[in-house]
Amino acid sequence: MPVSSSVNGSNVTITVTGRFDFSSHKDFRETYANTDGATCNYIVDMSNTEYIDSSALGMLLLLREFASSDKSRITLKDASADVKDILVVSNFDKLFTLE
Repeated sequence: MPVSSSVNGSNVTITVTGRFDFSSHKDFRETYANTDGATCNYIVDMSNTEYIDSSALGMLLLLREFASSDKSRITLKDASADVKDILVVSNFDKLFTLE
């Protein structure tokens, strides 16, 4: 499965493996749909993400909206140099915490 999640207290880790594109939309949404967006911290583990497109950027924005738009509560973690370049060019470093 290209998208999975785990919950540890108020931390929700979403792991994206392989291509992060529109085909991941349903699975990505389901990873956080049953969590409390107002109180959870979200960590999107991109250490195994090989590719990201504009629909994935949109999905991250939907997560941000769900989580009440607080930058400090959503971390995009361990993105490859290529994926990180896309995030920075798209100004996602201003909307999310990049680690």
